[in-house]
Amino acid sequence: MLRMLMLVAFAAAVASQIPYLMGLTNIGREETATATQSKPATASQSVAPAKVQSSAPGTVVLPSDGRGHFLATFKLNGKPVEGMVDTGASLVAINESTARRLGFSANSLDFKYTSSTANGGAKVALVTLDRVEIDAIRVSGVRALVFRDTSLSGTLIGMSFLNRLASFGVEDGQLQLKQ
Repeated sequence: MLRMLMLVAFAAAVASQIPYLMGLTNIGREETATATQSKPATASQSVAPAKVQSSAPGTVVLPSDGRGHFLATFKLNGKPVEGMVDTGASLVAINESTARRLGFSANSLDFKYTSSTANGGAKVALVTLDRVEIDAIRVSGVRALVFRDTSLSGTLIGMSFLNRLASFGVEDGQLQLKQ
């Protein structure tokens, strides 16, 4: 219960401090996605990703940066991508340039889903990443939304990755991921 309270408090603090923090909802049969976002953001604009620490096999610890964010270099489809862990995002969110770098061709990105953001409506594509990795943690078949570069300039590691772990939680300013 204490961990849940800490996670809720952390999420509230982060949401109040980051105007570009996105909250994505799951895509349903209506083929729509809802997102809340203001200005395009990138996790690497002002702070470099933290060095990943492993405390036990299948466990990764990320220290928070000076703003309380958890930034790290993940491997998406085997390619290194700087991302910010975002428990408020239902899905991993990447931009179109990152999607192309990961092997999704322009023709394969069908921007048929509608996303409502603080900046207005946006079209997004739904993709499935072959794998998302951080250090020794590896998750296959992770759903992600692809935004146009003008709508999202960074990468958010959302719940479509985190929910596939055995556990995750924040304690003493560190995010612990367990597979």
